[in-house]
Amino acid sequence: MAPPAGKRVKGVQIYRPFIYGTTARPFNDTDNVRPATVPADHTHSWQVFVKGVDDVDIFYWLRRVQFKLHESIPNHLRTLDAETIQKENEGKPASQKQKGFVVSETGWGEFEITVRLYYDGRSGEKPQTLYHHLRLHPYGRTDQEKEAMRNGGEVVAWVYEEQLFNEPFEDFYKALTTGARDRNASSAGGKGKGKGKNAAAQSASGENTGGGEVKERSAMIPLANRPGQPFSRETEQVEIKRLKEAEDKVDRMVLEMSKAVRAKEAELAALKRSAASSATTAA
Repeated sequence: MAPPAGKRVKGVQIYRPFIYGTTARPFNDTDNVRPATVPADHTHSWQVFVKGVDDVDIFYWLRRVQFKLHESIPNHLRTLDAETIQKENEGKPASQKQKGFVVSETGWGEFEITVRLYYDGRSGEKPQTLYHHLRLHPYGRTDQEKEAMRNGGEVVAWVYEEQLFNEPFEDFYKALTTGARDRNASSAGGKGKGKGKNAAAQSASGENTGGGEVKERSAMIPLANRPGQPFSRETEQVEIKRLKEAEDKVDRMVLEMSKAVRAKEAELAALKRSAASSATTAA
């Protein structure tokens, strides 16, 4: 592949948020019946994916994804191309369009999946490799979290990530910073004046202002959580609070330990003085 043409935009960094991971559901006799073509020992249906936060478009910067599954699975190397997905989406209603790179499978065992990302040729970026563990069984930091996942009927193992483009080439910079628009609006909505221009500026900065609506082709994430979209500014604030509480707890533990160490040092010094005094008296 020929190197990108043009110069780099110096001093500029642009990021794009995305999600990757797996969602698994156990087969049952009601809402997830095992198809007749699926082996009897397969206990779950599952998906592995890479998609935009809030299902926004990522095909303009991420052009291909390869999933390396367990070698026991037929055709264990699955490569999905953005152009093919976009062609298949043509003419479909918005609710039926594929929003990202998705592989659906069935099975009974957990394993590590290798996810390789290939970027738009104008970016000049080398492919990136991610690793993700397929989870079929409820997990969590506490028993309550495990029980909540069990009651939800799905085992969700999603990871929030941000792709940083440092000093992008001029053509790719234009692709990243133009075209931001309202959901389901035409691609022309991000050009010219008015809302499209404002959205393009927010696309580069990552801001989410106004009513909290996430723009297509932007760096925005939702302001608040909602079903099916667990990553938002609200999630970020909860995580910041959790980290601050953990930091405060560690600080208290360090302070208590320092006090205990000083007390032991004072006790040791007293013992040494007592021993030295006893030795002098004995002499």
